[in-house]
Amino acid sequence: MKDLIPSEIIDIYNKFKKSGFEIYLVGGCVRNLLIEKSVKDWDFTTNAKPEDILKLFKDGFYDNKFGTVGVPEEIDGKKHVVEITTFRTEHGYSDRRRPDKVQWGKTIEEDLSRRDFTANAIALKLPDIIVDPYNGKDDIIQKIIRAVGDPSQRFKEDALRLIRAIRIATEHGFTIEEETWNEIVKDSGLIKEISGERVRVELLRILASSHPYEGTMLLKNSNILEQILPELLEGIGVSQARPGRHHTSDVFTHNILSLKFCPSSDPVIRFATLLHDVGKPKVEKKDEHGLVIFHNHEIAGARVAREICERLKFPKKERDKIVNLIRWHMFTVDEKITDAAIRRFIRRVGIENVKDMMDLRIGDRLGGGTQTAESWRLKLFKKRIEDQLKPAPFSINDLAIDGHDIMKELYIKPGPKIGQILQKIFEEVDEDLSKNNKEYLLKRIKEIEAQAF
Repeated sequence: MKDLIPSEIIDIYNKFKKSGFEIYLVGGCVRNLLIEKSVKDWDFTTNAKPEDILKLFKDGFYDNKFGTVGVPEEIDGKKHVVEITTFRTEHGYSDRRRPDKVQWGKTIEEDLSRRDFTANAIALKLPDIIVDPYNGKDDIIQKIIRAVGDPSQRFKEDALRLIRAIRIATEHGFTIEEETWNEIVKDSGLIKEISGERVRVELLRILASSHPYEGTMLLKNSNILEQILPELLEGIGVSQARPGRHHTSDVFTHNILSLKFCPSSDPVIRFATLLHDVGKPKVEKKDEHGLVIFHNHEIAGARVAREICERLKFPKKERDKIVNLIRWHMFTVDEKITDAAIRRFIRRVGIENVKDMMDLRIGDRLGGGTQTAESWRLKLFKKRIEDQLKPAPFSINDLAIDGHDIMKELYIKPGPKIGQILQKIFEEVDEDLSKNNKEYLLKRIKEIEAQAF
């Protein structure tokens, strides 16, 4: 096991030992070492007080009341912050997240008793001494998530543990022990007391795993999905069936199957795929034949997605990407579409989002019951996009004239008129790139001024 631990982590460990302190690796890093999975975050617990730790590590920092000192370290060429926490006991959780009172503990066993799940309540004293008072190693071998002690107490202490249990189970292919699961279902409403940002982090880790569909279904069956994404559940029972169409499931099932089949590994793209038809229940109507229609569901969906992203405190860049993908996911792939229309599509979704939009479409197709990821029309559409991307798509900056030319030719000063003229000739040239020559455009702007201004 020691062979899996970076030398930088061993150096930190040895520094404590040489100074006479007890020191243990603890939590998720020990769990991952036991199942021989890569470790992203390294955590220690020690009987050294924060002030003692700071004396050992001059670049360490301590800005909390929970006994955790951060020590910057470079591991495998990447910057990390190794967290080192003093043995502690905790009392009172009035906000369902953080203890009201922290006291320094005396033993490792006392410290492990406050942790969430048995798989995380294991400490490792190098080189190979395991401290495992709750039989977490056996649960890891059996792939079980089990709360430490009374699950009701554990979840009421920190309601984020409700979704963490599902995230850990999803990431590692574990099942949740029955008593722990029943308590998650019972206490699911407590997740509303957790900040949207913290919920988002756990949700995206579920979606980033190898089993995003299964994780989402665990969220649904535990009633947590109802608390964090109620809009998604509005699609349950909303039929999409129409004669001659491949859709046979309801909107909710289609959304989560689209997630399942989305080829992107990016959790943000997967989230957009999960929500792509979330607007359908908002606009559901019947046509003159009594068949269901969802006109403009992409517009309604983009609006709902924005509200969800704001509630979950998504960074602006990610929020805008999700909203954009949902807003424009109903693009046509008709083989008769013009090159100008292809260029408009690229500009509308953004060059950086084109591949992501294709991945969403593939998830949409397969999640709707089609047997092939790409139709011949979609393949042709992708090929034509590639052609238009070489060189980069035509934009106003590529016009043979600019604002200075317009001011000089029309004897006008800077103002909104220049932008209006540029936009007008851009739209015309975009339909026929052969018109993009200076002589023609200088003549054309005079005609536009005479007609409109």
